[in-house]
Amino acid sequence: MHILFVDESGTPPEADKAEKQPFFVLGGIVIPEDIWGKMAADLARLKAYYSIDGEIKWRNFAPDKDGAKKHPLAHLKPEHKEAVRNKIYEIVSTYKSVRLICVVTDTVNAYKLNYINTADDIYWYSYKQLTERFQYYLQDLERVVGQKLNGIVVCDHRGPKDDARLRELHQKLMQGSKQTISTYGNMVEGLFIAPSHLSVGIQFADMIAGAVFRNYKSGDSKFIKLIENSFRASPKGQVEGFGIVRFPKK
Repeated sequence: MHILFVDESGTPPEADKAEKQPFFVLGGIVIPEDIWGKMAADLARLKAYYSIDGEIKWRNFAPDKDGAKKHPLAHLKPEHKEAVRNKIYEIVSTYKSVRLICVVTDTVNAYKLNYINTADDIYWYSYKQLTERFQYYLQDLERVVGQKLNGIVVCDHRGPKDDARLRELHQKLMQGSKQTISTYGNMVEGLFIAPSHLSVGIQFADMIAGAVFRNYKSGDSKFIKLIENSFRASPKGQVEGFGIVRFPKK
């Protein structure tokens, strides 16, 4: 069993806000079930060493402003925050069977498509791209190992209404029969949704999404380079379209 943990960076904007929020990223990390426990233990040791009590989130690595709300990393010096972030990416890259799949959505150009009209559409089609690549990855891996491999998707909790809509959209994908929808033959039916503070996998996904978002929004490739060898790639090593998917394509 392979688990795709998903979290986002940025917010899918409405059409009139796209210019101010030109990128939206869905970050995914595929963790085999036998590796999940090892990564959870690695993260627990890291938190214990730096006395981190609570979840690790990308946004908490930014410099703290006066009067800002306390968070689990607030007690750390800047150099210690940096060490924690680098160690997280080291954990990800250590396990060769872990694969990253991210969707980078250009919101301005997405709204030029005739089927993108709302922020929900932005999220939905980004999610569709991500789950399709997860299915393709399972198919490719199945051919290598010569046996059936299943996968499940675990997403961060967003809100009761958003979660309900996503479950419905996920089910439509699983049961879809149109030519524009992939056959999800390797994926276990149903979507799992968990609050990020209760999910080790989602905390890793949040850090992946943050690194990719930083690269495309600010042109800062420092963090994405630390995990570049973990992205899903073609047999020839091509990451674009395999581990990092642009939406729209052009």
